[in-house]
Amino acid sequence: MSPTTSLLSISLTRHRSVTHDINVLALVKGEERYIFLYDDERKSEALRTLGRFASNPELSFSWYDAAVLSQRIRQSAAEASQEQEVEALPPPKPHMGKKPRFKLPLANEKEAEE
Repeated sequence: MSPTTSLLSISLTRHRSVTHDINVLALVKGEERYIFLYDDERKSEALRTLGRFASNPELSFSWYDAAVLSQRIRQSAAEASQEQEVEALPPPKPHMGKKPRFKLPLANEKEAEE
């Protein structure tokens, strides 16, 4: 069994009954396909796997490929943390009891005047 196949089967069976997101990272090089599945808690494991694949002379997976894919992993992690920060913000307070600062005509009010 190749390293890619074992990585995929481990990831798929490990997360079958879990309801959180699984990140998918894919690279196509000619006839070869490299597909990495990982969750946010195993980001560092995915990064190490990229390094192991790049250091394997039997694979066409290069250090450049590892650098590009690791950058994508880090970018997606940064985006996910930003989304969590936004979700953690309290909802905006409604302006109940306050008078509006401006009186703008609504579309249906314009039609009623005509």
